[in-house]
Amino acid sequence: MKELSLVRLWSTCCLLYMSTVLFLLTSGGVYATSEYLVGLGSYDITGPAADVNMMGYANMEQVASGIHFRLRARTFIVSEPQGKRVVFVNIDACMASQIVTLKVIERLKARYGDLYTENNVGISGIHTHSGPGGYLQYVVYIVTSLGFVRQSFDALVDGIENSIIQAHENLRPGSIFVNNGELLDAGVNRSPSAYLNNPSEERSKHKYNVDKEMTLLKFVDDQWGPVGSFNWFATHGTSMSRTNSLISGDNKGSAARFMEDWFEQSTAERSYSEESFSDEIPRRVSSIIENYQDSHEELLELASYFESEPGRPATRISSSARRVRSALRKADKPGFVSAFCQTNCGDVSPNVLGAFCLDTGLLCDFNHSTCGGRNEQCYGRGPGYPDEFESTRIIGERQFKMALKLFNKASEQLQGKVDYRHVYVDFSQLNVTLLKKDGDSEAVKTCPAAMGFAFAAGTTDGPGAFDFTQGDDKGNPFWRMVRNVIKTPDKKQMDCHYPKPILLDTGEMTKPYDWAPSILSLQILRIGQLFILSVPGEFTTMAGRRLRDAVKAQLKSSGDKEMSGEIHVVIAGLANGYSQYVTTFEEYQVQRYEGASTLYGPHTLSGYIQEFKKLSKSLLLGTTVEPGPQPPDLLDKQLSFLTPVVMDSTPVGDSFGDVISDVPKNLSLTRGNDQVTVVFQSACPRNDLLTEGTFAVVERLEQKDKSWIPVYDDDDLCLRFKWSRPKKLSSRSQATVEWRIPESASRGVYRITHFGAAKKLFGSVHHFTGSSSAFVVT
Repeated sequence: MKELSLVRLWSTCCLLYMSTVLFLLTSGGVYATSEYLVGLGSYDITGPAADVNMMGYANMEQVASGIHFRLRARTFIVSEPQGKRVVFVNIDACMASQIVTLKVIERLKARYGDLYTENNVGISGIHTHSGPGGYLQYVVYIVTSLGFVRQSFDALVDGIENSIIQAHENLRPGSIFVNNGELLDAGVNRSPSAYLNNPSEERSKHKYNVDKEMTLLKFVDDQWGPVGSFNWFATHGTSMSRTNSLISGDNKGSAARFMEDWFEQSTAERSYSEESFSDEIPRRVSSIIENYQDSHEELLELASYFESEPGRPATRISSSARRVRSALRKADKPGFVSAFCQTNCGDVSPNVLGAFCLDTGLLCDFNHSTCGGRNEQCYGRGPGYPDEFESTRIIGERQFKMALKLFNKASEQLQGKVDYRHVYVDFSQLNVTLLKKDGDSEAVKTCPAAMGFAFAAGTTDGPGAFDFTQGDDKGNPFWRMVRNVIKTPDKKQMDCHYPKPILLDTGEMTKPYDWAPSILSLQILRIGQLFILSVPGEFTTMAGRRLRDAVKAQLKSSGDKEMSGEIHVVIAGLANGYSQYVTTFEEYQVQRYEGASTLYGPHTLSGYIQEFKKLSKSLLLGTTVEPGPQPPDLLDKQLSFLTPVVMDSTPVGDSFGDVISDVPKNLSLTRGNDQVTVVFQSACPRNDLLTEGTFAVVERLEQKDKSWIPVYDDDDLCLRFKWSRPKKLSSRSQATVEWRIPESASRGVYRITHFGAAKKLFGSVHHFTGSSSAFVVT
């Protein structure tokens, strides 16, 4: 009897266990056996939305004057339960900055000791050309921003640190899945003539002249289910043009916004079931609320009761509290974090329709990207041409849809060690050994940094000025004379960079401090069978392929059993610092923009491959590497010539936040077709970046209690916040809020509210808000 009772008890326990497991599997609570701790975080890094030059196009006239949508730092941390950990941060910025990375690491060491260091923390930029500049420490990268911009720098350091803190505090048992797929219509080669100079037998191995593969990681929390995704895909952040003045994450930032909103919408509409997720473009979750049953006339009557509210004082937290995606409303579980990361995008343009001459409408010259011998008229066209905002949305949407497909079908689980290697390398004088086909070797060296004449020609994404052209391997007498006034390169330097004609000898220019970097950060982060190569530059398509292949071959040749199966090697571009471009030796000979911007001479790529093979070998053997020479900290030497905000003012009798141009009375608008615009008395956005807040919000009237619910803000692509002064040095300014009403908006009564901060003459800042009259959307 006792034995029978034990058998029955054992059977009952087994049945209960199996039922529990089955329930968890079908409800999404368990996805796989986890062997990692996983944490994700996200934080606002939107810099000054006024007066500051944008980073990327080097166009002095491209100065920030508002927000398309906000910029974020998105982080994942993966740790062995009792072992090593790695941190990867994707920032909506043109590139990572060496000085930003150094200061983030300083803060992390002060907070966590040696848990997070330059060895296991990687920071990569998406390469948007529509973010505030002035946050790099070398002269050549901050000339157009009138020197160093402390506010840009602080926004990045603070935001990156906070995103890492979030990820650290969210560390929980979880699993990671990897998936790959081809995305064919989000990038084209903008320097095909240089690509064609690569050996034909090498080109024949590849179907396309740009990389089409997206690699995606899916992060799954043991309790909460999916909590995020990070992917790598090559395309430039140049859907927004060199004349755009609104802060924007460009196509990758918009893709991230789509993916995060999709997940929020999917979980809000139904309990989670992976199979039930669709690949539809998300409608904003804020619109999933009760629709009005009133007639159109009744809605108009209701709206008429709400006239514009005059400007009034507000608190710093008022803006954050009204933010649609406020963290205050998501405290019960980790928010879903999705990052669209950059890789070897050096010669890849999102302007997929091709490059055309503005004056004739004909295709630009194939070899030099010129129109009638000049480059200024040659521009690439995005899929939404001539609307750059539409092109940004489309290329972002294409990346989002591919990421969603990979996310829903990801089944290969990452398993194995978490590890990392990092080294600083002086690329101004690196000895490189080249292996020849006959088995012999040749010793060569890299060069101190220098930029060629074709650098000034720009690209089809953003052409330069004057008479510079791509493919110029000679230069011209006039600009050579101008160059010599600044710094004349010696024969050794010119021979080292040959056939690049040197326009700016930046590596040998040190007044008032260094013009270009010499010491670069190289890093490998390993998570099981995934290897992330963090590189401080823009590798062209073929350069990236050679680096990936070399590292993969090194890993495979080790004989390590863990390397016998499928391994994934991805390049994280523009990471931990910035040193412009890296082309192949053959592409360098053509001296298009990318070759002219390959700073350390024709053997730059070979230097990278050599050093990454060393790191790969060390990683597999478990040996240490010498840290290399420490890069300089030039923060105390930085100069800034950006005019500060002295004070803000309004016309006599007006207040900050007052409506200057209101909506018309009895205004009724149609979803998907109409736009509404409201203008407010405002103040300079540099007074307060309203981090994790918003400068503008669209509010919908809740019928039950007549309260205003935020539904769209300055982190939505449909709302644009524009700021302007009547004159350059005027203390008066105004904010224009434009809302393009999406199809997904709910029928109802709406208004637009503006938040800001004004500065008094003696430096104190006070916050304000104001609201428009109500209007109807049907």
